[in-house]
Amino acid sequence: MLFMLIGSGSIYFIVVALKVISTEFDWPRAVPSIAYALQYGLAGIGGIFMGWCLDRRGPAIPAFIGALMMGLGAIATAYVSSPWQLYFIYGIMLGFFGRSTLFTPLTANITRWFEHNRSLAVGVVGSGQGLAGMIWPQVFHYLIAAYGWRQASMLYGFFTLATLLPLAMILRRRPPENDGAVGAAARYRVAPTRPILSPLAIQLTLSSAAIGCCVGMSLPLAHIVSHVSDLGFDAARGAEVLSIMLACSTLASLVGVSWLGGRYGGLRAIFVFSSGQAMLLTALAFVDTLPAIYLAAALFGLGYGGILPCYPLIVRELLPAREAGRRTGLVLLCAGGGMAIGSWLGGYVFDLTGSYANAFLIGVVFNIGNLALIGSLIWRTNHPGPAYA
Repeated sequence: MLFMLIGSGSIYFIVVALKVISTEFDWPRAVPSIAYALQYGLAGIGGIFMGWCLDRRGPAIPAFIGALMMGLGAIATAYVSSPWQLYFIYGIMLGFFGRSTLFTPLTANITRWFEHNRSLAVGVVGSGQGLAGMIWPQVFHYLIAAYGWRQASMLYGFFTLATLLPLAMILRRRPPENDGAVGAAARYRVAPTRPILSPLAIQLTLSSAAIGCCVGMSLPLAHIVSHVSDLGFDAARGAEVLSIMLACSTLASLVGVSWLGGRYGGLRAIFVFSSGQAMLLTALAFVDTLPAIYLAAALFGLGYGGILPCYPLIVRELLPAREAGRRTGLVLLCAGGGMAIGSWLGGYVFDLTGSYANAFLIGVVFNIGNLALIGSLIWRTNHPGPAYA
């Protein structure tokens, strides 16, 4: 969880500094939005490689690569002077070799250590990202106001190197071997000799669903600070809204995933969380008073915070344990693609319309697509017919 908490700071720095960076260079907001998108998109691609490393070599290689790249990438951000430099740092250093070492290998790794209380373990690890959202926006807002965005990025980089490299030493130990998949058949009371769905069908459905939920998820995550500022409130209020959103996401990950996932399974849990996200994303498109924004952001956090931790849980429930790293990586590649599309979409729609409201509503449409796919998977696991490819 600590590795996730510290490493996730790179996600929130660009969110807090988005408007400041755009103003300093006179760039459209699409430029830092694309950098944010590249971090998620290339992290998804890198996550497949990191998942493969986890399956073959254990968690040590991803941990050391991520610690080094996230620290050096944050330091390099302090020296950017053109869009391509920002894109390279966020896409390659902080994305492909940085963020890729966080969610995919860490959650896939923890599922191999627990056969009982697995949903609790995944929720604890996944909550690190939400805790990062509680802490880092406030830290970055203070540092940017006091020292400027370049110095704030450099300080974060040095802190990351000093903390993550020692933590990577702890992650060298490999989990015990477990060649069997957890019986989704047992969970859904289906005979284990009769496959519920083919692994390919499950993989494709989960991957497609991940795109839909993450487009909707990333829109407020990437743009809520700027959105609150555009509504006429102080920038500090935007950082507070983001922190409240992510504090509630931590609660959803830590408690909601543990309880819902453990009691009803990952598929039903993610359906509940995604439904909440869709409803509150709709609300964020229309509310314009500060109390209403705080409330909508808090409830949105309760919805979105449980979504991503459910995916590695579902992978372990329905797919072979020995392939958990790479299969989780494939799902989260599509999730990263959805995050990239959503963050870019927010900046692009804002540049066209001068508002984020339409972008939020487009995100709702993608979210509904996620619900349709997850709902179909729930129905198929409850009414298993012949497996399809």
